[in-house]
Amino acid sequence: MNPKRCAACKYLRRRCPKDCIFSPYFPPNDPAKFACIHRIYGAGNVSKMLQQLPEQTRAEAVESLCFEAKCRVDDPVYGCVGIISLLQTQIQNTQNELAKVQAEVAVAQTKLSQNQNSDFM
Repeated sequence: MNPKRCAACKYLRRRCPKDCIFSPYFPPNDPAKFACIHRIYGAGNVSKMLQQLPEQTRAEAVESLCFEAKCRVDDPVYGCVGIISLLQTQIQNTQNELAKVQAEVAVAQTKLSQNQNSDFM
């Protein structure tokens, strides 16, 4: 057994075996990370998900689960979809603003070229 239990095993009040699926991703100094994920997904489901993934992708999956769980805790209705929707709205507004500015630049360039042509005649 590990002398220092991972945050998951501490939270679940169990011993932390050497081959604990959680220990590489939930260090003992960050218990809130596992608590948030456990609250949304449950320890059994997270364990099953991690076991189904190749080892090289597990850390990224844990970070994604953590982000999604925090979003779900902060916004129980929309979760991370709310953030995505907000960002899409910001992108659309910025694209609209860019199109307006580009149109204004085109109009200004047209007026400038017309003024230059009229000066030569």
